[in-house]
Amino acid sequence: MNKFQSMMKTHPLLKMINNNIMFLPTPSNITFMWNFGSLLGICLMIQIITGIILSIHYSANIMYSFMMINHINWNVNNGWLYRIIHSNGASMYFICIYMHISRNIYYETFHNLMTWFSGIIILFASMATAFLGYVLPWGQMSYWGATVITNLLSSIPYIGNMITNWMWGGFSINNATLNRFFSFHFLLPFIIMGLIILHLIFLHYNKSSNPMNMKKNNDKIPFHPYYSWKDLMGFIIMIMMFFVFMMKYPFLLNDSDNFIETNPMITPPHIQPEWYFLFAYAILRSIPNKLGGVIALLMSILILFFMPFMNKKIIKGNSFFIMNKINFWMFSMNFLLLSWIGSMVVEYPYITMSQMMSMFYFLFFIIYMNMNSMWNKLI
Repeated sequence: MNKFQSMMKTHPLLKMINNNIMFLPTPSNITFMWNFGSLLGICLMIQIITGIILSIHYSANIMYSFMMINHINWNVNNGWLYRIIHSNGASMYFICIYMHISRNIYYETFHNLMTWFSGIIILFASMATAFLGYVLPWGQMSYWGATVITNLLSSIPYIGNMITNWMWGGFSINNATLNRFFSFHFLLPFIIMGLIILHLIFLHYNKSSNPMNMKKNNDKIPFHPYYSWKDLMGFIIMIMMFFVFMMKYPFLLNDSDNFIETNPMITPPHIQPEWYFLFAYAILRSIPNKLGGVIALLMSILILFFMPFMNKKIIKGNSFFIMNKINFWMFSMNFLLLSWIGSMVVEYPYITMSQMMSMFYFLFFIIYMNMNSMWNKLI
C-alpha cells in the first residue's frame, strides 16, 4: 500500500489523476441533478461497445441490411441483447442529455461559455449520430424518415438540390447513401468522445457550478469519496431502471413500420422520427413554408447558444425568483406536448396545436430575457 501511495505521488500521470479527479474541489451543495453528466459518459461507452459488436455482423448494403438485422437477432450469440441495448441505449442517452441541459437552464449555470458551447456542439453531434443510426436497419420508417429529413436540404436556395444529390450519391437514397451513413455513424461517437474531453477540460478549468450559482464558493469538498460514490449510486439506479424497461418493453419506443423491409414504392401512412426528435419535428411541420420550417427546426436548438447573453441578472440562479421557475416548468410541459404532437398525424386539430406550441417554445426565451430585466429593476 505504501509503495502504491508513493507511486501516486511521483508518477506524473497518476499524480495528475490523483490531484485533478480524485481530490477535485467540488461544491458541497450540488444535488443528484449533477449526476447526469457522468451518466452521459457511461451511456456513450455502452453505445460505443455495443455498436462495435453490432458493426462486426452488419452489412451496409441495401440488399442485405434488413436481413443482417434479423441475422443478428436470431443467429448471433446474444445478438438480440446487444441490439436491444444499443437501440434503447440511444433513448437513455437522450433522456440524460435533455435532463443535463434542463438542469443548466433551471439553475442558470450556463455562464462558462466554452463549457456551454462545447456541450451544445455535443448535442448536435449526438443528434446527427442518432439520425444516421436510425437509417441503418433499413426498415420502412428508416428509409422514409431519411428521405424526409435529407430532402430538407433541398430548401436551401440555389444549391439545395445539388447538396441533396451529393449527399445521396445519386437522385434518391440508394446503396451509396447507406454506406456513407454507416461510416459516419461509426466515426461520430469517437468525435463526440473528443468533444467530451474538451467539455471536461473547460468544466474543470472554470470549476463546477452549484444550485446557488455562486462563483466564489469556498465551501468545497473532495470529489472522492463523496461524489464518486454518489455518481456510482446514480449509475446503478439508472442501469436497473434501464434493464427492467429493456427486458419488459424492448420495442416500445420503436416504430412498428420499421419491422417491414424498405419498399420505396409504398409510403407509410404517417412518417415520424424517433421520440427524442419529435419536438423539433413538430416545430418543422408547424410552418407551411419549407425553408421557414427548416430555419425554425435549426433555431429550436441553436437558440441555446444565445442563452448566456440573454441572462444579464445581477444575482444568477432561479432560487430567488419564483416567476423564472414557473416559466421553466411551463416550457418543460410545452416541450412534452410538442413531442406528443410530433407523433400525431398532420390534421386538425394537431396542426393548430403544433403552431401554438411552437410559438410558446420560442416565446419562453423572449419571456426569459424580459424577466431578467424585470429582476434587475426589482433589486
